[in-house]
Amino acid sequence: MSGAQGRPGAPEKPGAVRRAGAPGRAGATAGAPGRAASAPGAPEMSVGAAFAGMRRVVEVMFKAACPDCRAGFELTPGALRLAIGASSRTTFYSFTCPACGSAVRKPAGERIVELLTGGGVRTLRLHSTL
Repeated sequence: MSGAQGRPGAPEKPGAVRRAGAPGRAGATAGAPGRAASAPGAPEMSVGAAFAGMRRVVEVMFKAACPDCRAGFELTPGALRLAIGASSRTTFYSFTCPACGSAVRKPAGERIVELLTGGGVRTLRLHSTL
C-alpha cells in the first residue's frame, strides 16, 4: 500500500477495499494468522481429503517407434520396462511393438531414465556379480 492507506483514520481512495482483520495491518485476513481465508461458508478441507481416491488426473503416454516395422505409437507406463545397469551399455528400456509384435530394446540415457521413472514405468535395477 502506498501513502496513508491502511492506517486507522487515514483517508482512502474512492472504491478502495479495506481488508478485515487488525486495523492498519496490510494483508490481514479474518481467521487464524498465517492461514488463507476460504470462501464464506465453505468447510475447511485437508489436502489429503481433497485428493483421497485420486490416482492420476491425466494418463501418461510415451511416444515410441518400432525399428522393425517403423510404426509409431503411444504406450502407457505399464507397456514399458526400464532396466538400470551399472553403465550406459546396460541401461535400457523395452516394450513389445503393438503393430508387429517384435520385442524392442533401446538404450536409455539419463534424461530417458528420468522421464520414464517420473511417468510411472516399472524399473528393474541390475546388480553386478563382482
